[in-house]
Amino acid sequence: MSNVVDFKRPPKPKEPKKLSPALRKVLTVVAIVAALALIWTYFYLTGA
Repeated sequence: MSNVVDFKRPPKPKEPKKLSPALRKVLTVVAIVAALALIWTYFYLTGA
């Protein structure tokens, strides 16, 4: 055992995975279509 302090760099945080632009566009379109379907269903069932 020694009296020397061993300084180490902390591990680098992992970078978040990025979505490809094409996949991002597809997910956006799917989300918009799903939202419109939910809105239509709400008004269809409630008769408002």
